[in-house]
Amino acid sequence: MAPPTPPADDPAWWRSAVIYEVYLRSFADGNGDGVGDLAGLRQHLGYLHDLGVDAIWITPWYASPLADGGYDVADYRTIHPAFGDLAEAEALIREALALGIRTIIDVVPNHVSDRHPWFREALAAGPGSPERERFWFRPGRGERGEQRPTDWVSNFSGDTWTRVTEADGRPGEWYLHLFSPEQPDLNWNHPDVRREHEDILRFWFDRGVAGVRIDSAALLVKDPALPEVPEAPGPGEHPNQDRDELHAIYRSWRQVAEEYPGTRVLVGELWLPDIDRFARYLRPDELHTAFNFDFLARPWEAGELRASIEQTLAAHAPVAAPSTWVLSNHDVTRPVTRYGRADTAFAFATKRRGTPTDLPLGRRRARAAALLTAALPGSLYVYQGDELGLPEVEELPADRIEDPMHFRSGGVDPGRDGCRVPLPWRGTEPPFGFSPELSRAEPWLPQPPEWAALTVEAQQSDPASMLWLYRQALRLRRAEPGLGDGPLEWLEAPEGVLAFARGDRFVSVTNLSDRAVPLPEHTAVLLSSSPLDAGLLPPDSTVWLRTAQRPAEHLTSNAQRKEH
Repeated sequence: MAPPTPPADDPAWWRSAVIYEVYLRSFADGNGDGVGDLAGLRQHLGYLHDLGVDAIWITPWYASPLADGGYDVADYRTIHPAFGDLAEAEALIREALALGIRTIIDVVPNHVSDRHPWFREALAAGPGSPERERFWFRPGRGERGEQRPTDWVSNFSGDTWTRVTEADGRPGEWYLHLFSPEQPDLNWNHPDVRREHEDILRFWFDRGVAGVRIDSAALLVKDPALPEVPEAPGPGEHPNQDRDELHAIYRSWRQVAEEYPGTRVLVGELWLPDIDRFARYLRPDELHTAFNFDFLARPWEAGELRASIEQTLAAHAPVAAPSTWVLSNHDVTRPVTRYGRADTAFAFATKRRGTPTDLPLGRRRARAAALLTAALPGSLYVYQGDELGLPEVEELPADRIEDPMHFRSGGVDPGRDGCRVPLPWRGTEPPFGFSPELSRAEPWLPQPPEWAALTVEAQQSDPASMLWLYRQALRLRRAEPGLGDGPLEWLEAPEGVLAFARGDRFVSVTNLSDRAVPLPEHTAVLLSSSPLDAGLLPPDSTVWLRTAQRPAEHLTSNAQRKEH
């Protein structure tokens, strides 16, 4: 059977798309072993269609020892047996496409698993071998090579170098891993590495995927001299982040993507503080889009969020790329929990167990944030479970935690498992329909009993639920001509309020102040995250309004702002 071809009638589909992140281990278990899989995902494609998504992004499903949840890939062309097989992956792509849902897969180019054939060959071949040139093997410092080659800091806490024992039993060279020791970094100066990844792209494009999400996209290239990190590195001066040589790699990837019909998108995971450097990756011959983490990291404060929106749109404008908006993913604290804390900004360093949380407040703000982001220009990402209002699970038993960030921090960091707990589908007690009814397997991470009120079944007919809000928001987003990609114009608004117009007859208002505020003139309320209070918008709420015409007397365009 020929592979499915994504529809070519809308080459700009990605500019306005709603993309749903599937963390496969935790979405749905189809075979009853307590681990989410392709069978479970295929069974629930109708749910995603009803939710209103345009594409799914699936976290790594490849053969892997799962030392880091699948981001340690042993074979890019094989599906992990716990998830299914290649035939099931191909069936999923076809079945999703038949419902109008494209599939985006995760590619992890910075590193591979230490079980990958290349790394095993490198260990066996020994120092100075061609096999080791695909990685970063180096002799250690010190009289006996006992010191690490550099003092680079790992993104996972702990060391970035591990010393190997050579075939003769002696302590040998060190290899670089910006993440865990089970994830050796590839040497992107090596032609084998570049060719292999271009072949991987073609392998999956041939099977009908509509794009790839590129993990740790700014980390691939290292300075061959391996210098220490400067105290204040200038643009392009960091030895292992945001190197200028990266752009040639992504230009070659873009050429591969454009060999195929339809638009096969390249989406970068780029954590970069310099938004102008960030935008360089989105030039017309490089990546299509990249995750906008600046907005996710901002606190729940009107000035902060407006600044992020303005800076993001301004940075994207010169390269004509759409912005992306995301409230969470499989790495960060869920919005319901994050927005219920005194410090509502996100940073890995502040993710701590036991932080006081006001969940009703967090849920209220998460609802408001959902409508705010869905109204912004560009594409929207939704992490599985956020549409159910799931909170972070912060009381996981110590013996169930799997995330290497927890162990490498010495237990200080609770890790990311709290946002990866399996979804609740139906019923009144765990596993809440995550596994088949007759299965006796416990989910790979335990679900809290109180999630009985948050199942899909409990929410789907409740107009006050988070799921109902998301379904209505995505339906309106698809129907409103002014939403998705396109211009935004700010409205005058009281302090602590964000108000903007999209198109001629749509206005979004978010109240981040501590008092109810009046609404601008409108002909109808399309959707509100909270009930209105005698016609006023309560604090921590967003409302979408239909207007008779754009209230031009209150508009201040970006161009006018610059003049003042």
